Amino acid sequence: MIKFQSSHSHTGKEARRRRFCHRLAPCLICASLIFGSASGGCAIPSGNPTAETSSADAEMAEDAGTYFDTVIDIRVYGDQAEKLLKGCFSICEDMENTLSAQKESSELYKLNHRNSDSIEVSDDLAECIRRGLQYGEMSDGAFDITIYPVKELWDFEGDTGDPVIPDAAEIRKALKLVDYRKVHIDGNTVTFDSPDTQIDLGGIAKGYISLKLKNYLKENGCTSALINLGGNVSVLGEKPDGSPFVVGIQKPFADRGTVLTTINAADDSVISSGVYERYFRKNGKLYHHIIDPKTGYPADTGLNQATIIGTDDVLGDALSTICILLGQDSAEQLIRENGLDVTVLFTDTDNQMSWYPEAPSGASDSISSASSS
Repeated sequence: MIKFQSSHSHTGKEARRRRFCHRLAPCLICASLIFGSASGGCAIPSGNPTAETSSADAEMAEDAGTYFDTVIDIRVYGDQAEKLLKGCFSICEDMENTLSAQKESSELYKLNHRNSDSIEVSDDLAECIRRGLQYGEMSDGAFDITIYPVKELWDFEGDTGDPVIPDAAEIRKALKLVDYRKVHIDGNTVTFDSPDTQIDLGGIAKGYISLKLKNYLKENGCTSALINLGGNVSVLGEKPDGSPFVVGIQKPFADRGTVLTTINAADDSVISSGVYERYFRKNGKLYHHIIDPKTGYPADTGLNQATIIGTDDVLGDALSTICILLGQDSAEQLIRENGLDVTVLFTDTDNQMSWYPEAPSGASDSISSASSS
């Protein structure tokens, strides 16, 4: 049994991590899905994770770090656990340098600050943009990867204590720049109809990364792993003892460790989007980070959270956001019309649960409190 601590720790990286953890930890803890053993309920992943196994002779390596502006935790079982865990964090580093819209050295940042209408991009960035445009088309623009100019007007992570609602005129101006139909991709060439169009992949990046991590692990012979990318939990296989992983879904706006429900997961992703992840209240009204590209303001569809269970991490990531943007009835219609093979847990503003098309086998139906690991 191995506990592995990685060393992503040069001075700038550590300062950045401390800043993100201080600024984002309270909401990220709420946003994260919680995982534990099948027999022992749920456990909160901590910043200093403890190694454990489901089988006395199974090697396990686990580590946590800060990437994509969130705290992530990866657990790998098997003979090459330590080596593969290092590889996973190397991939996370590469993906942050590719898909971040905020990091000035990233490929996406450079694409957004281009000096040409057509740009050749990497395979990873091309695939994320391609999938993002696909979900924009599928949702009739409810999901729009060109939302970046509007998102930049909103600050859900400020420390002033007096949050600012963007000026309505600024929002209207930024909305004119939002239209996924003005972005085209052919192979690895991205072409823009407007020089002012900017892309944000926050709605699918973590799903793409977790799927990439699972494929990497499978290609290297790993059959059991759990990947938690701050609200995106993806499971490879089962635990070494043959039992499923148990994933607990955080109750919105509740104290850390208050679990709304739990499900058994094997070779599944369990991905949640919620209005409680990053938000502020002003004059008695809740403002959250899931921005409707039609209005420029936070979506108001009667949902606190949407959780997608399925095998396509990228779809799950996008669809969890789409469900919040459309609301339950329209989201169910979209899923039916597109024949999407997913299970959805809708949580309304009273935190009442509603499964579509039905609750998975083994899902709990009561709220409980999880212990810290």
